[in-house]
Amino acid sequence: MSTTAPARNFISEASAFPFAITARGLTKQFGSVKALDGIDLDVPRGMIFAVLGPNGAGKTTLIRILATLIKADAGTATLMGHDLATEPHKVRSEIALTGQFASLDEDLTGRENLIMLARLWGFRGRTAAARADELLDAFDLADAARKQVKDYSGGMRRRLDIAASLIVTPGVLFLDEPTTGLDPTARQGVWRMIRELAAAGVTILLTTQYLEEADQLAARIAVIDKGRKIAEGTSRELKAQIGSAVLHVSIPDPDQLEQAADILAGQLRTTVHRNAEGGEISAIAGSPKAANAAIAALIKAGIDIADFSMGSPSLDEVFFALTGQSDMASAQEVQP
Repeated sequence: MSTTAPARNFISEASAFPFAITARGLTKQFGSVKALDGIDLDVPRGMIFAVLGPNGAGKTTLIRILATLIKADAGTATLMGHDLATEPHKVRSEIALTGQFASLDEDLTGRENLIMLARLWGFRGRTAAARADELLDAFDLADAARKQVKDYSGGMRRRLDIAASLIVTPGVLFLDEPTTGLDPTARQGVWRMIRELAAAGVTILLTTQYLEEADQLAARIAVIDKGRKIAEGTSRELKAQIGSAVLHVSIPDPDQLEQAADILAGQLRTTVHRNAEGGEISAIAGSPKAANAAIAALIKAGIDIADFSMGSPSLDEVFFALTGQSDMASAQEVQP
């Protein structure tokens, strides 16, 4: 895929603004639940900026506020120099949003979807068709242009959904968990596309639950939990914040995993992360001496250990250390 020349380019028009997005003290409450609790953000133009957090952290609420879909209860924000509260129409003219689920008509072909959206944007006749064909080529969908969307794979739908967001090239593109449900090959394709859009000058605010995704794509990452921003920095800076090595222990007997995790947590006085594939547990060790004592405690308890090692923290371990969670929360984010 290669990005195409925009039909209408807001990027150069906003060159006077060093930050594509600024936010101060954004707050939103749904009933008794505070979805956002004073979020501050500064996103430079042309950057891929990731907002990382579990379900229920406030990621989607933040996106919906910045995209003018809902109003904040308190706080201020500007996008491409336009005030969110007093100039919402100008904000909308500069942004595009791709949500968690494809917003496409499944009974239409991919080409028909894009032509329809181009016409809604004001393109007429051959110009609308030309823009649709341009995007289909750019997103490697030309061969499937005349197939109904219901026959597309998950990765193809996602690419078409993002293409639909770019009928008019925005200054800011919001991607809310863009690779949820995609297989690894499709995910890599979307990653490549996101990098190329950023290289073309589009500012991308990306929310994700995939820690590797944030690590691979984002120049800066904000970690939010329970509506609050609890950390921000580059991937390297976030890893340096916890400033400790991580102890990885492989337990071959699944019946001993829970006991081993409890022992490790007690010895190291920290949250233990269990690998989603099972068999391995890890925790911030602090020092080799503490790690040795933890291993000795496991052996004393009769826990079989297949392997253990010390290493630098991954972004996963940073997240777990910052939030105190042993896995991604399963609670769904509150919606209005």
